[in-house]
Amino acid sequence: MEDTEIPSGPTGVAQPRPQSLVLAFFGNHILEEGCRCVYSGSIIDVLGRVGVGEQAVRSTLTRMVGRGLLRRQRQGRRMYFGLTPQAIRILRDGGRRIWQDGAVNEDWDGTWTLLGFSLPDSWQRQRHDLRSRLIWYGFGALFSGLWIAPGRVDVSGVIAELDLAERIKVFHASADEATTDVDRMVLESWDLEAIAARYAAFDKRWTALEAGEGHAGDPIATRLLLVTEWLGIIRTDPRLPARHLPAEWPARAAQETFRRIAAETEEPARRVAGELLDTVPEEPDDGTS
Repeated sequence: MEDTEIPSGPTGVAQPRPQSLVLAFFGNHILEEGCRCVYSGSIIDVLGRVGVGEQAVRSTLTRMVGRGLLRRQRQGRRMYFGLTPQAIRILRDGGRRIWQDGAVNEDWDGTWTLLGFSLPDSWQRQRHDLRSRLIWYGFGALFSGLWIAPGRVDVSGVIAELDLAERIKVFHASADEATTDVDRMVLESWDLEAIAARYAAFDKRWTALEAGEGHAGDPIATRLLLVTEWLGIIRTDPRLPARHLPAEWPARAAQETFRRIAAETEEPARRVAGELLDTVPEEPDDGTS
């Protein structure tokens, strides 16, 4: 089964891919609990609350083990899953983007990071992987082989991981605004209309949900969808300098909505998780998981 989007769940919000939901589940309820693994049945239960079927969850867990994101741990007849170091890095990076950086870049110092690359035409997979990572780090395509991002962005880990050090050059610079129209550059390098539309749609849906049935019925499901959708939006947002964005940039209102509902659901979701989740201490990895 492909890791594709599935029909909207109980909140009426279009659901992200199962893997994104599983990662958000671990980020919400396992990451800060230390070295613990969670029973597969608990994961199936929680994701079932947002419309993901048991078989889809089991398939996703298997794929995530194969991708090095989760590790298995058997205890009696039950199978438990824990985070790998790679998954912990991903979740902590996502947590920083969600809770610390914010969706609006108000303190930009005028610095840009420029990354140039040249890859053979046959390296389609490497090109796709590199572009995906660059988008996550806020880059936009200035030209076909030259990408740009606001601020001083450290991409050394990405370059090393993809083994592309010999084919990439990185510079930090400021624009000569006498000869460069930065506002126009931003419009040409990033799809501002698409980014704005995602924020506006998020704000509209979740504000309507809050005004309607609310989230009291199932806070763990509501928070799971909320955080997953929000991360899906901000991971495609380069956090462009506020002074180069429209005055009524919708990320501000959307972020206020996200943080309000996140705060309201945090404690109720934690209580439900405490009653629902079966977790055990993580055992040393013997390399067979």
